[in-house]
Amino acid sequence: MKVLLVEDERILAESIAAHLGKEAFIVETVHFYNEAIDKISLYTYDCVIVDINLPDGLGFGIVDALKQMKATCGIIIISARDALEDRIKSLEIGSDDYLTKPFHLSELNARLKAVLRRRHFGGSNDINYQEIRINYNSRRVFVSDNEVALSRKEYDLLLFFMSNIDIALTKAAMAEHLWGDSVDSADSFDIVYSHIKNLRKKLTDKGCNDYIQSIYGIGYKFGAP
Repeated sequence: MKVLLVEDERILAESIAAHLGKEAFIVETVHFYNEAIDKISLYTYDCVIVDINLPDGLGFGIVDALKQMKATCGIIIISARDALEDRIKSLEIGSDDYLTKPFHLSELNARLKAVLRRRHFGGSNDINYQEIRINYNSRRVFVSDNEVALSRKEYDLLLFFMSNIDIALTKAAMAEHLWGDSVDSADSFDIVYSHIKNLRKKLTDKGCNDYIQSIYGIGYKFGAP
């Protein structure tokens, strides 16, 4: 899952990015309002974490921009401001959660996971498609109750597929999701193919049907043929 962190306190931003990185999130960090607007205009994210007070603007404007773009990402506002009106405004304009500084990084991680579960999987910790089951919190994968040992990238790829059932996904979109927007697309496509090949084999070896479909000239789609 890919997260954009908009936070001007650089030490805090580094701590958040390092903590979420250990939880297998890909975190891209910007420190300014205009940088954030550029990012959300060019790339898609599963969640955007936004500080209200930025050197060149208010985080509320980033939330407004996301809503105008009809972005489907989750939105968490973090702020040193604990005023009730700020909390109310953040919810009224469409954010999913509001966290007041200082906070424990483990709490931010838990809230982020909760937002993503609600956004993508109806709030459930178990994500199911046919005979495949993913336990979101433990990152364990099962085929008809037989556990499948996946690498981190294979797991991320399967979760991305199961978040986009029957949707055509380009190789570029998959590469960006797995490695962030700094990925070298020309080199990454072969790596994407390699991960797909390994994921397909591990699932089918456990008796799973092959739901990964190649779409000529585009990429792949996950779902029943």
